[in-house]
Amino acid sequence: RVFLRAINQYADMLNKKFLDQANFELQLWNNYFHLAVAFLTQESLQLENFSSAKRAKILNKYGDMRRQIGFEIRDMWYNLGQHKIKFIPEMVGPILEMTLIPETELRKATIPIFFDMMQCEFHSTRCFQRFENEIITKLDHEVEGGRGDEQYKVLFDKILLEHCRKHKYLAKSGETFVKLVVRLMERLLDYRTIMHDENKENRMSCTVNVL
Repeated sequence: RVFLRAINQYADMLNKKFLDQANFELQLWNNYFHLAVAFLTQESLQLENFSSAKRAKILNKYGDMRRQIGFEIRDMWYNLGQHKIKFIPEMVGPILEMTLIPETELRKATIPIFFDMMQCEFHSTRCFQRFENEIITKLDHEVEGGRGDEQYKVLFDKILLEHCRKHKYLAKSGETFVKLVVRLMERLLDYRTIMHDENKENRMSCTVNVL
């Protein structure tokens, strides 16, 4: 809780002194995002890994601090305005790590950041190739490391499709991208499930699907 308060004070200072065009400090903002995501993903805050009694006790005393800092990261991202493009594709991995935390409200609040990144890169270059390549690479790594689940896949699909379909220029390419990532996620989750299967044919079949 002490660290959370310190990070929030750091965030206030960034917004007040280092956001406008004349004083913008890329490295400071970069440090903020990496620090906040490291805080949110640390082992001691992953409540689903604790017994129900310990989880209830922590929630009762502190609440879910991951949600608190996650909402703060989301707001800080949107505060960046025209500076956002400077953080693409580097911030895709950390934001992905945050959205993969198995907390539904946190996921719903932060998955839309991906659409914002797509939109931002599209406005700058008329495509979102760098964002797409980065999320595919990082997703592979994260799912293999044990993160991600069926609910994440469904939310990712639903939220991003809704956003893309409302956008004049991203409707078609956005939908193609979302379907591609969801299909990849399905294959990666299958592969992860079957990795320890005795049946070599099943393992080989899943490997071929991922490839």
